Amino acid sequence: MLKPVYLCSFILTLACSLSLTPSAPAAQDTRCYELRTYYAAPNKLDELHTRFRDHTCKLFEKHDIQNIGYWVPLENTENKLIYLLAYPSREAHDKSWKDFMADPDWKAAYKASEANGPLVKKVEAIFTQATDYSPEDDKSAGTEPRVFELRTYKATPGKLNDLHARFRDHTCKLFEKHGIANIGYGVPMDKDKGADDTLIYMVAHKSKEAAAESWRAFANDPDWKKAKAASEAKAGGSLTVEGGVKSVYLKATDYSPIK
Repeated sequence: MLKPVYLCSFILTLACSLSLTPSAPAAQDTRCYELRTYYAAPNKLDELHTRFRDHTCKLFEKHDIQNIGYWVPLENTENKLIYLLAYPSREAHDKSWKDFMADPDWKAAYKASEANGPLVKKVEAIFTQATDYSPEDDKSAGTEPRVFELRTYKATPGKLNDLHARFRDHTCKLFEKHGIANIGYGVPMDKDKGADDTLIYMVAHKSKEAAAESWRAFANDPDWKKAKAASEAKAGGSLTVEGGVKSVYLKATDYSPIK
């Protein structure tokens, strides 16, 4: 198994840099993350995986694009590939992609892979930055396969900071208490993608069944009920809009750095 990478936000990944000395506080992660979703053309998902496995991931690294993780939904009715990349900055992203797209090796791999038609019919991308409470590393990584969960919260107008405070002070700790591993937390960088009202994060479970049990235990925990009630009383209502919590269960691909 590949060594676990430092991951900050899912949804998201989303990692905080390690401090240089044991006594120094962990530095806020200032990297730019990109969460990309590819919708493969009909019957082309396996070929898309092959292109990433054999060419794309290596060429990303060649051009200083860090591969964080690659996943597919457990119920993949839309032939999705979801992956997370990291860059030192947004400007670094622009340069790296320009160099990647101009690379003769990429052009050759792309042309060969699409000899019988395009592999991707739609691409979605969102840039994120790590929250200050996103974990420094993936403490739950081991030898057993895991189920990942990418969650997106849309906050009630003006209440995103209240939502961050609840995660920072209560939710993340309670997740760990109930066997839900915190992988990474992030917020969109662009206003039109939810910079003012969106939280994207990723957690991990031992299995889909374990996830269901963990969420039941979490929801019934008196400490969670107390924290939720207090946070909503302080903010004057729910911290998320109705229907504003989305979740998708994922499994890592065989070429994903994080598994």
